[in-house]
Amino acid sequence: MTYLEVLQSYHLTTLQWISIGIAVFLLGLSKSGIKGIGIIIVVIMAFVFGEKASTGILLPQLICADVFAVIYYNRHAQWAYIKKLIPWMIIGVLVGVWVGNDISELLFKRLMAVIIIVSVSIMFFIENRKSKSIPTNKLFSSGTGFLTGFTTMIGNLAGPISNIYFLAMRFPKNQFIGTAAWLFFIINVFKLPFHIFVWKTVTKESLVLNSVLIPIVIVGFFLGVYIVRFISNINYRRFILLVTALGGIIMLFR
Repeated sequence: MTYLEVLQSYHLTTLQWISIGIAVFLLGLSKSGIKGIGIIIVVIMAFVFGEKASTGILLPQLICADVFAVIYYNRHAQWAYIKKLIPWMIIGVLVGVWVGNDISELLFKRLMAVIIIVSVSIMFFIENRKSKSIPTNKLFSSGTGFLTGFTTMIGNLAGPISNIYFLAMRFPKNQFIGTAAWLFFIINVFKLPFHIFVWKTVTKESLVLNSVLIPIVIVGFFLGVYIVRFISNINYRRFILLVTALGGIIMLFR
């Protein structure tokens, strides 16, 4: 098949192309540090391609944006936290590969919605609790790491879970972004072989589609970097909570 024939094989309408373009532009913004909008991206892509297929289409774009993010925010990464979470995330990914390979599209969608709503509820609780102490319980970090790995494999939905952790750690804006950038670059690269060889959601055809969309991701990333500079730490935390909640509601009722 030619390049154009591959794109035509998706049978996308003009409205769907516009929706995808918006989604991947938001993906670039998200990876630049404007967190919380990742759920909206997942909802749009799942609506166009289906819940499971969309995870494979998004993954190469996520990795591309991760590369830019780790280069730009590298100096702010907190490696002690990354080393603490990564082993548990890997376990979560492996469980997600096994579970997600056998469940139906309907159950997959319901699982994604539940994960979002529960995550948002916990985020609001943590943000509004009177105590401002930082959790040091190993169960909190290991549980968060496992759930982050599981949800990123199931539906690229680790954002709400990781946001809970970083909000609880009281990370300033740039540390939040830099640590998340390296964390997800490592885990997204780890996920790639499973999407290719087990789920078969990353294919030659999906990579052709990605080649059209990745330039939009890059534009979104650099615009986001510019915008993030003007957001205060307090407003940054509020924005994450608000947009994550909105995405969860959309997923639940769509």
